[in-house]
Amino acid sequence: MAVASVAAALLAALGGALWLAARRFSGSSGQRRQGGGDPGLMHGKTVLITGANSGLGRATAGELLRLGARVIMGCRDRARAEEAAGQLRQELGQAGGLGPDATDGQLVVKELDLASLRSVRAFCQELLQEEPRLDVLINNAGVFQCPYTKTEDGFEMQFGVNHLGHFLLTNLLLGLLKSSAPSRIVVVSSKLYKYGDINFEDLNSEQSYNKSFCYSRSKLANILFTRELAHRLEGTNVTVNVLHPGIVRTNLGRHIHIPLLARPLFNLVSWAFFKTPLEGAQTSIYLASSPDVEGVSGRYFGDCKEEELLPKAMDESVARKLWDISEVMVGILK
Repeated sequence: MAVASVAAALLAALGGALWLAARRFSGSSGQRRQGGGDPGLMHGKTVLITGANSGLGRATAGELLRLGARVIMGCRDRARAEEAAGQLRQELGQAGGLGPDATDGQLVVKELDLASLRSVRAFCQELLQEEPRLDVLINNAGVFQCPYTKTEDGFEMQFGVNHLGHFLLTNLLLGLLKSSAPSRIVVVSSKLYKYGDINFEDLNSEQSYNKSFCYSRSKLANILFTRELAHRLEGTNVTVNVLHPGIVRTNLGRHIHIPLLARPLFNLVSWAFFKTPLEGAQTSIYLASSPDVEGVSGRYFGDCKEEELLPKAMDESVARKLWDISEVMVGILK
């Protein structure tokens, strides 16, 4: 009897997932909100995207290239990044209007390991020497719910990569962004920020570690960083906004264990419910390129619309304190 009940429940879930999948498939043509933008909208602009070799970053890179931008892919694994760049060139060529050779100067791969402050500094030094301008910085790369590990500099991995690595990167590139103004900074956070808190007594999670909580804390840190940076950039014509992409099918969840027997159903449900990388990238593309957000700064977006934040994400005293401590942690001296 119990076996029959479980089987019935699984069949019901499977049927529901199939129904949702059918609805999603039939309506998928309307999901690409920004995909019909002006192909010349980003002409002459240089965009840096971290973690651009897969998932949201790759989808963002492809769309901004299609809009005419020059894209720099900042990636930890250079070989994988070069492979992704080759695929993007081929896709753009097949789409028409651009041959594979036409994107050689428009798509640049550079090695960037956000788990290493040394790598971040070396990357920025090289970029500042080679690039006369930077119009858009998209802090996209991230680590999601990994086992407890530390960065090269001894920071808890999720806080170190998702917050501190991007904190240093952004600060080192602020001069170039200001000289290129009007320019934009786009920070990719998550709805899961709601479950995080900033514990200044244990930012490195040495007293206790919960991978879900630590991810949420790093995403809350992204929002607090964005709001504090917006205050500091007032009057510079450099804007910074933060977004959540929704639930997206990417390899970010590779550290989550799904039981073997449940994987087929999970894969089907994720296909029915989750966004594709291109759909998830729409808000990043919107904030990087749309004239609608020219001059808008310090805001939180989802699905290309501004959304409200919880009070803890708008706490100015916590944001200032986090900024000051982050400066010390990454070695920025005034």
